[in-house]
Amino acid sequence: MKKYCLAVDLVNDPTFIAEYERLHQSENVRPEIRQSILDAGIISMEIYRTGNRMFMIMQTDDSFTFERKAAMDAANPTVQEWEQFVWKFQLPLPWAKEGEKWVLMDNIFQL
Repeated sequence: MKKYCLAVDLVNDPTFIAEYERLHQSENVRPEIRQSILDAGIISMEIYRTGNRMFMIMQTDDSFTFERKAAMDAANPTVQEWEQFVWKFQLPLPWAKEGEKWVLMDNIFQL
């Protein structure tokens, strides 16, 4: 099992943040999106927020790669539609590469 932590910012607007959180409540997540996450080898995913910064923890099986997930997403029109929709809520981190949303975080400490 692998663990990845990623971050992205949200547009700093309380209305946008509330809507983004509503869309991510378990009962509001589209089944096709949930299935695409599982099909990519993601076993569990948690998203936390402080202010307008979000932090995601993903645990994956050994088959997971970001390249494979990107290829699967590119071939899935429902995922593409979802990503376009949520992009209006998200802001790239200042150090993100062009077109990059969630930025992989470096593990700097373990206990």
